[in-house]
Amino acid sequence: MSSRDYPAVSLHELAKLDAKQYAQLLSRAEDDLEPFIAGVRPIIQAVLDEGDEAVARFGRQFDGAASLQSTQLAATRKDIDKAFDQVDKAMIETLEYSADNIRRFHEAQRPPEMWMKEIRPGVLVGERATPIDSVACYSPRGKGSFPSVTLMTAVPAAVAGVPNPVILTPPGPDGQVDPATLVAARLAGVEQVFKAGGAQAVAAAAYGTETIPRCFKIVGPGSPWLVAAKRLLVGRIDPGLPAGPSETIILADETANPLIAALDMTIESEHGNDSSSFLVTWDRAIAEAVIQAIPRYWDQQRDTLAGYSSTVLSGQRGGVVLADSKEAAFQFINDYAPEHCQVLSTHPYEHLAHIRNASEILLGENAAGSIANYMMGPNCVLPTSGAARTHSPLGVLDFIKTCSIGHMTATGYKEMAPHTHRFAEYEGFDGHANAVSSLREEAMNSSLPVAHSHRRSD
Repeated sequence: MSSRDYPAVSLHELAKLDAKQYAQLLSRAEDDLEPFIAGVRPIIQAVLDEGDEAVARFGRQFDGAASLQSTQLAATRKDIDKAFDQVDKAMIETLEYSADNIRRFHEAQRPPEMWMKEIRPGVLVGERATPIDSVACYSPRGKGSFPSVTLMTAVPAAVAGVPNPVILTPPGPDGQVDPATLVAARLAGVEQVFKAGGAQAVAAAAYGTETIPRCFKIVGPGSPWLVAAKRLLVGRIDPGLPAGPSETIILADETANPLIAALDMTIESEHGNDSSSFLVTWDRAIAEAVIQAIPRYWDQQRDTLAGYSSTVLSGQRGGVVLADSKEAAFQFINDYAPEHCQVLSTHPYEHLAHIRNASEILLGENAAGSIANYMMGPNCVLPTSGAARTHSPLGVLDFIKTCSIGHMTATGYKEMAPHTHRFAEYEGFDGHANAVSSLREEAMNSSLPVAHSHRRSD
């Protein structure tokens, strides 16, 4: 019996929904960004015009950092040193343990620096991978501090070899960076940490300010304000994968433990009212047991977090989805394409093949979403709002670009030139065709003198 008054957990029966109601169930908080875009435009313009002064002013206005000045946007090495004294030693050990797991996973993702393969005699092709020169790793702080996100973004940047990674994070009311975030930054190998949040952080990274260097890409999750700023500045900075408010789907079959399901539904739903959290099942008994069990876990949360979770789970973006068949349940998951997907079953691998669209799939009752968020190693910065249909989780490859490499011997040229000539003539490109015609052989055999004006005299 709950000691607080909570709204009833929503029950959505798929068989009773029409097409419009089904589409509404798939909607997310950031699907309509127009109200945010209107508010973000002047923020971006102010950062472009005023640089550090605008970033500091918005820090005072939006983050409550009343004392923040434009000369204080960079966290210093002394700040980071001090953070190691401010954070409990046990927590530092946990951050080290987490960083090690994240590093191990992402080192396994790292591609070779270069590979070449001879696909035809004398024709060698391949790729060379090089890190992006500068990337901003965003760590949100609106409803708390997230050193876990700092590790998840900065560690793969370091593994990829990004020469100039920076961390952007909102200041606290004291005008400082969260100490555990500073510890996480150093453990990840990043020393450039700046106090900038939301839309102003994206603008600062896109244009650069007197203190914050311009970056070519920004990664990390955030509010719809951050997402809106990324969308407006897409021509100026690579916005990375779409990572907005948290969302999860827990699939529970008839063998699932409803108490575990109810407990895990509180994980992502406690992030805020803009989160999404569903249980999907085709078993009515499981659905009813989960609905009954959830309030006991709200009682174990702080009032604010229980308020977020109860708001989400009693609304349109959360609760229990009851399907009339396994096929309908899997179809809903694939249509939703969730950020997090957890499979609660005594035989979870049997369900895995049916889930095509999800950013992360956790199998079995021991794979709690919170362990995945902090400890397991795979990245917790994941595509949201249905982007799992086409995007992958954040990883080393997000900090690397490749260029194609080709080398051809005379043997390879003789085989490919006639085919190339025929292709170029068909498409009507004379220069393309001439470059692989007898004109090339004449040029290569030409006796014209070669200029030596740039050769060294020695």
